[in-house]
Amino acid sequence: MVCKFMKFGFRKPSLKKSIKARTTGKLKRKAKKAVIPFYGKKGTGIIKSPKKAVYNKVYHRTSFSMFGFFKKLFK
Repeated sequence: MVCKFMKFGFRKPSLKKSIKARTTGKLKRKAKKAVIPFYGKKGTGIIKSPKKAVYNKVYHRTSFSMFGFFKKLFK
């Protein structure tokens, strides 16, 4: 999953993904948690897929979102 090119700097916002993340229902999360024992637990990504977990950690430290930038600017 690790790609050759790592993105640095500004992350392009996706309205579709943002809405999807905010509207995932409480019932759906509860159902998944009942079936999958480690669903939603912190730190399990490194166990499931270490390459992807390392990539995501580096990606989130080297790039920033527009919303986070404005939040810090107007704080």
